[in-house]
Formats: sequence, structure tokens, C-alpha cells
Amino acid sequence: MTPNAASASSGPSRRSFLASTAVATAAVAGGMPLLAACGGSDSGEREGTTSGKAADKLLPTFVASTVANPDLPSKNGSAAGYTGKVDLAALKTSVPEKLGTGAPLKIMSPFWGSPPKAGCAYYKALDAAAGTKITWQNQDGNTYGEKLGAVLASSSIPDMVVVPSWELVGKISNAVTAKFMDLSPYIAGDKVKKYPNLAAIPSDAWRMGIFGGALRGIPMPAATANWIAPLYRKDLFDKKGYSVPTSPDEFLSWAKEATSARAKVWACNDMTWSAWNNFGVRPSGTLGWNIGDDGKLTYRVEQPEYLEALEWVRKLFDAGVVHPDDKARTGDQGQRFTAGQVLVWNTNIADWYGKTAEQAQSNPDFQIDVIDIYGADGGNPTLWASQPATIWSMIRKGASKTTIENALAAADFSAAPYGTKERMLVDYGVEGTHYTVKDGVPVKNDLGNSEVINAWVMLAAPAAYFAHPDFPEVARKQVEWQQRMGAFMKKTSTFGMNIVEPTRWANLSSQFEQLEIDYVRGNRKLSDVQAAISTWKSSGGDKLRDWYKQLIDKNGSGN
Repeated sequence: MTPNAASASSGPSRRSFLASTAVATAAVAGGMPLLAACGGSDSGEREGTTSGKAADKLLPTFVASTVANPDLPSKNGSAAGYTGKVDLAALKTSVPEKLGTGAPLKIMSPFWGSPPKAGCAYYKALDAAAGTKITWQNQDGNTYGEKLGAVLASSSIPDMVVVPSWELVGKISNAVTAKFMDLSPYIAGDKVKKYPNLAAIPSDAWRMGIFGGALRGIPMPAATANWIAPLYRKDLFDKKGYSVPTSPDEFLSWAKEATSARAKVWACNDMTWSAWNNFGVRPSGTLGWNIGDDGKLTYRVEQPEYLEALEWVRKLFDAGVVHPDDKARTGDQGQRFTAGQVLVWNTNIADWYGKTAEQAQSNPDFQIDVIDIYGADGGNPTLWASQPATIWSMIRKGASKTTIENALAAADFSAAPYGTKERMLVDYGVEGTHYTVKDGVPVKNDLGNSEVINAWVMLAAPAAYFAHPDFPEVARKQVEWQQRMGAFMKKTSTFGMNIVEPTRWANLSSQFEQLEIDYVRGNRKLSDVQAAISTWKSSGGDKLRDWYKQLIDKNGSGN
């Protein structure tokens, strides 16, 4: 029961990928403890991180949910998987009594698409079931950072605000500590047992909700074995007799064979995201820092593999095997993939289900599979773990006890596990009004597709899972791919730490994404990238390295 997938359109960017992940996966799981304290008290230092025993005393007690056991348990950092049909009569209850009191609650959240009207049937049904009375202040997800920054700079903050990690730049990261309250008095330790679904959120995800020495964020857990997936058109591969490439060199060779501009078929879209994984390049942001076997602390752009990955993608563009619209960064990648104009698409793995469901009626032969990630030499890859949570809902400082308890009630309802009445209501709405069930498969009608999107799923989530009753094999394959790839997963030295960098260096690395886009398309030289790396070092990168060294010395290493 996951929300509809959102596809990146004009080419991969860090923000569009993270945002599409947020919308496409309502629940994802996670990874590993934070490490010893460097942040401060509620009114203390806003930079750094909090971990170890200092973090443990802030966390809710973990009480695993036993409502519905997955067919495929999580392994190697993967999501769990459910492959059965939906039996409405067998759904269990995870919130036996309403925890909300009906007091008014204003919530601001990013929204991708057209928000439903206030008082719509979906919002009314959720409020009635959870005991809440929410006024949604939905904001355009594509420009959410601008709105979030303006709101946090004002004196009028909604009762509850959804904060994605990719918006934690500049002054916003520091404003989180100043503007949102410490939740520990309400949910630390055994206090969380009042909210059973919040208690079932993995502790690693809760640790990521610690900002400025206090537990401020209710997390949306994420699978740590969570990478861009190189999806391919299995139906067209089989028709042409293509073998799946098993190395970067094989991919380039196959791509040249498969591309025919005359037939309007190209091998792939921009493969930069996959190249990072093939060549073992660490993620951007705070996860980009790692202490190597030589004892040196480096950032991702200093890895030799960083340039190697970019050079390989440049070869694809130079060879003409990338769709020309992708080179121009126009149009919709997903549409080119379903139209058969490109055969390989690296994207959010949730798009596997989204496109399969979309094409089921109009193109019954349509079939997707996924390429296992290989290393630069065709051997085993080095893959870097994702953080256990990257999106939080937070409650404003100064909120009344009634407001806080109603916000927690809403989050607890939203975090209901798969196989429950609450999860079904959050993900599909009301039977007969928003969806019907036929042969164990829930199908949304037009009202369901227009109302039951975003919003509630952003407040909290259970541990990661995939469940597609209409295409159970897709869910199985998604989980199994993450499990296979998870066997090659490593953690960086900053894994599991929610780190707030000093504002003076907050935008230090912002130049690289556009530079990467330009270089692989032949619009910049390799020497331009090398010069940018040198400038990064001299403009603050080396000083930021010293700051990270001190942080890791105090907190220990995440790996």
C-alpha cells in the first residue's frame, strides 16, 4: 500500500530524486546507531550531531509491531515485502481507540500535484478515524524550500511542519532547532507506548530525528539499501535477444548496438546516478565524508572514482547513445521509457511498480526488470548505505499540550503498518468512495486518484516495505534486488548521524551538480571539474574537513 510513484522528468537531480522517493515510498526502513554527543541542549549549540548514550536517553522505546508479518522480511538493509492479496475482512486494528481529541491542528507539508479541497471526503474520513481536525497547508513540493524558509523566518508557524532533509540548507537547518520543540517529554522511553505505531518505528530512524541535542523530528523511516535502480525494458531486450550488460564497458558496447536514431530508439537516459554506484562514489551531502583505509578523511569529490564515473557518462553522451531530449534536459524520462524510445532508465525503484501499473491495460506485453549494480571492472560493486530517515514532521515550540497530543495522534495513525485498517484508509481512502476491491486488488477511482495523495503519508511511516497486491511479483523483485545489492553495502564515517554543518560552509558544494550536468554533456572540460575541486578545498573544504575530523573524534565513526 504505497502511494503512486512520482517520476523525475527532465533528468536526474538530487532534489528531484529525493522528492520522488518521498512521494513514491510511504514507508522505508533503516540502519545503525548514531554515535556520542556534540550538539547541545534544547537551547544550546545548533551545529554538529548528538549520538551514543546522549542520544539513547532521548529515544522512544522500540516495541515491534506484530500486526502483520511480511512475506519477505528485511535483509541487508532492504525494505520488507508483502506479496498477498488484500482481504478487507482480515485487516487488523493498530489504533484501538481514537487518540485525537478533535482540537484544531494546522499542518504544512510539501505536495506534488494538485491538492484536494479542504473538507474533502478523504480528509473528513481520516479526521473522523484519528480523532483529529486538521487544516492542511499544502505547498508546492518543487518550491517547498522557499516557502519553508519564509515560514521559519516568520513569527507565524503552523502547529506541525514536514521538513525534508534536502531542504536543510543555509539558515533552515539552524531554524529547525530554534523553532521546533523537543518531543522527548511526550514520547521518550516508555512514554511512546501510548502511540503503538510510533513505538514500532526503528530506533535508527528516530536517532535521525535528533536536532540540536533534542528529539524534534518524527521520522519517515528509509531502507538503507536504497539506491537508484537501472530499470530496463525486459520485453524489448528479449525481443531483440540482448544480454544484460555486466560492466561499464559492456554497457557502452551494448548501448552502441542498441541505439538507432533512425528508428528513434536510444539505449538510455542520463546514467549519472547509476555511474556513482558502479564506480563506488559516495552520496552527496554529509554522507559524502569518509575515513579511508589510509586513515585520511575525504569528501566524495576527492575520490578518484568521482572523475572516473563522470568520464564514463561523458562517453555515453559522446557516443550518441543517450536520448537527445535527455541531453537537452527536456521532456519526461519515464514517458520515453514506456514509449520504447529508451531501453534503460535509472530511477527511483518505486517507478518499477508505477510504470508497470500504468501500462498494464494499454500495453500488456510491457515488462520491466532491473540490472544488478556491477563494479567499475565488472566485479562486485561498493555501495554506500543511505540514511535511516530523511524526512520528518515537527511540532512548533510553544504549542499547547492538546495540540502536541493531537499532532502525535495524527502521526501515530499515519505510521500504521501494512495489513491494518489504518494503513488502508491512509493509502486508499474509503471503500466505495475512493476505491473498490476486486480479486483482492484495491483500485482507486477518479475521486481516489485526486484526493488520496501526499499529505497524510508525510507525517510518519512504518518501517520500509513494498506491497503491490495487483503486481505482487514486482514487490518481490524490488525487495530481492535490494537484498542482493545490500550484500555489497558499506557505511560511511558519517552514517547514522544527523549533522548540521556550519552555515558559513552550507553552500560550499552546491556548484558541483550543475557542473556535473554540463561536463557529461560536453559543455565543460574535465579541467573545469578538477579546478572546481581545488577551489572547493581552498574556499572552505579543507576547513570543513577539520570540522568533520573533530566531530568524528568526539562521536566516533558511523562505520
